[in-house]
Amino acid sequence: MSLLFEPLSIRGITARNRLWVAPMCQYSAVDGVPQEWHHTHLAQFASGGAGIVIAEATAVTPEGRISPEDTGLWNDAQRDAWSPIVAAVHARGALAGVQLAHAGRKASTWSPLTGRRGSVPHDRGGWTTVAPSAVAFDGFADPVALDAPGIERIVSAFADAAVRAVVAGFDVLEVHAAHGYLLHQFLSPLSNRRDDEYGGELEGRARLLLRVVTAIRDAAPDTAVFVRFSATDWADGGLTVDEVATVAAWAAERGADLFDISSGGLVAHQSITVGPGYQVPLAAHVRRTTGALVNAVGMIDDAAEAEAVLADGAADAVMAGREWLRDPHYALRAAWELGHDIDYWPAQYVRARPHARS
Repeated sequence: MSLLFEPLSIRGITARNRLWVAPMCQYSAVDGVPQEWHHTHLAQFASGGAGIVIAEATAVTPEGRISPEDTGLWNDAQRDAWSPIVAAVHARGALAGVQLAHAGRKASTWSPLTGRRGSVPHDRGGWTTVAPSAVAFDGFADPVALDAPGIERIVSAFADAAVRAVVAGFDVLEVHAAHGYLLHQFLSPLSNRRDDEYGGELEGRARLLLRVVTAIRDAAPDTAVFVRFSATDWADGGLTVDEVATVAAWAAERGADLFDISSGGLVAHQSITVGPGYQVPLAAHVRRTTGALVNAVGMIDDAAEAEAVLADGAADAVMAGREWLRDPHYALRAAWELGHDIDYWPAQYVRARPHARS
């Protein structure tokens, strides 16, 4: 019996398996509105057997977009455009999630599809970015430090976006506190130089994230809430996995259901040695320390490797990104490779099922 294909229940929902699609930015929205590309992109993974399909980092304010081409949930037009996409994922048997995000000082940047790097000038559609402190990411424009009213607007924007996401039909709300974006910027001492209640020791640096989790839980009391963390900055003096485990425990007390453990992205001088499953030990540490549900992510591109992550007790589920792009039917393939029979092959594709009669 494959652990990877055991269902997992979380706050009233049940994922049909534990091989999920990580959020991956497509840089293809118009005014924050997802397009036909997003519909096809996300629905194909559900056809391919994913347990949960999580949509890309979706900004809670216009200024929270990584690029002008990012998706959003700050208005009802965006909500209504997401609704049929969510329905398509559901129709194919998967749960649908969305990653609620604010890019902070890493906002207003050129989409990688343009081949450019750095901040978009104001006269080309860019905007002034915000951050915990007026400290720029290397090569990007200087941000403005958020004041108290600005912080209140951020918390409200996450809650409002959560309500829109629930109306659109999403089953999972993932709070993006990783990869150097705003909530991660507050968590790390490398980017948070504040001397007020949102800075200093870990409790202060975690305050905004915890307020966001609380606001989302209050706005969506019955919906599963995940938090994606960068468990280390891979840089001296940065956020550590022990600190992240502590913050995760605090977030669980405020209603977070699962922690999605990634790493890095805060500073350009990070030093990472990557390889298959290189972030799995970080997930294992958070799971062991908190006792909470955790998923692992990062170069877990092989069915046997994914199964081993669960068998070793390192995580409760596995997310993948690039492997789903290479093979949108990763879960169907993985079930066959692990010798596990599943009953959710699309009827239209059964003729291609291994050992099926033609």
